[in-house]
Amino acid sequence: MAKKETEKVDLKELSFSQSVSYYFDKAAPFTKAPNGLLEQIKACNSIYKMNFPVKFGSDVKVIEAYRVQHSHHRMPTKGGIRYSLHVDQDEVMALAALMTYKCAIVDVPFGGAKGGIKISPRNTPPEVLEAVTRRYTTELIKKNFIGPGLDVPAPDYGTGEKEMAIIMDTYMTMKPGDVDGYACVTGKPVSQNGIHGRTEATGRGVVYALAQVCSYKDDMKKLGLEVGLDGKRVIIQGLGNVGFHTANIIKEYGAKVIAIAEMEGAIYNEKGFDAKEVLAHRKATGSILNFPGAKNIKNSSHALELDCDILIPAALEKQITELNAPNIKAKIVAEAANGPVTPAAEAILLKKGVVIIPDIYINAGGVTVSYFEWLKNLSHVRFGRMQKRFEEKAQRNMIDLVESITGQKASRAQIEKVIHGADEIDLVNSGLEDTMIKAYHDIREFYKSEKNLKDLRTAAFAVSINKIKDAYYAMGIFP
Repeated sequence: MAKKETEKVDLKELSFSQSVSYYFDKAAPFTKAPNGLLEQIKACNSIYKMNFPVKFGSDVKVIEAYRVQHSHHRMPTKGGIRYSLHVDQDEVMALAALMTYKCAIVDVPFGGAKGGIKISPRNTPPEVLEAVTRRYTTELIKKNFIGPGLDVPAPDYGTGEKEMAIIMDTYMTMKPGDVDGYACVTGKPVSQNGIHGRTEATGRGVVYALAQVCSYKDDMKKLGLEVGLDGKRVIIQGLGNVGFHTANIIKEYGAKVIAIAEMEGAIYNEKGFDAKEVLAHRKATGSILNFPGAKNIKNSSHALELDCDILIPAALEKQITELNAPNIKAKIVAEAANGPVTPAAEAILLKKGVVIIPDIYINAGGVTVSYFEWLKNLSHVRFGRMQKRFEEKAQRNMIDLVESITGQKASRAQIEKVIHGADEIDLVNSGLEDTMIKAYHDIREFYKSEKNLKDLRTAAFAVSINKIKDAYYAMGIFP
């Protein structure tokens, strides 16, 4: 089955991009792909590093920025742009590679890409951030690194709807005749040709994925857990976009978020938290600490080691390492962030019987709904516009028919419950849920079919590589 054993490496010394390559090499023997094709899939195709000056008050600062296109097996390439002082080439390359594998797993027809600007969004005036965003976009346009059919950015750590609207405006200013120009970026405000449901998409996808993972009785029995999310005790690291929406939505499934960790510390309450209330408290006080009824934990990393059923790291990479992995008590670790568990930590967790739901699957909700937004922009029509009223009329006719046959009248409340044509948000959430269910089915089926497979991450990488391999075969490049 395997061509060769994965070379022995010191897992503690791997950089982020080396970690991604390690996972790739671990999965490669299960794919039966030729070595030459594996090397092509693994390599980053294009790396663009740029430096440009921006006026910062009375001073001028040189900004370091990147855009990496990992794979052109499908076009356009797709991936977020992050603003952080920790941005470097290795990080952006790793994230771009993860995007390639992520898109393949959820059957989104994009190659992977990623961007990064070395700047602190918290400590930079809004007018400077806008200038940086516009200049970065201009540099991408000059090199053909952005466009509806070339490369489509999206939000990431430190960016959001505002930055995406600025990118779109800059692109449309320089490309005024591009009728599909709104599709040059996703994650835009709904008022600026965005799509309903994109903001919460990654968090909602995490919950859909967890619901599917926890739906298998045999799998849960091995972990000593009941089927479903109801009653599950959850710890979430990070109350940003992904963490907040995960915490808010998972509550609807009956789970309890018993601890939330952030930069300033963590809070704990066995009865569970309402994410909206915690976020409101943080906005009012500047911290999640001292939330009414909660126990403060000064060192936020200690919250990850508390007893729980599901641990969701939704912040940054390398949060669970060989140092704290032995103390992790969760039965399931769901990688809502990119690369939060290091290879060295993963080896420890797997020996303990912990199930790790890999990032390239579980946080793919964002790119899935970005795909829907891209399709919406290319079709120039809101989802649901063509069929909503037709569906409602058809449902009304069905109720009239049933009433005429039975001689009984439905109440207004019953009618309103039945008659509902799909709005854009309904279609987006339905498509996202179907995507996450199917993707996990593919991963789990492959995992069960290979007796030598020991973890879901390797299975997910193998599934992804096989799908990319098939795309190359379809091109006729490899016989």
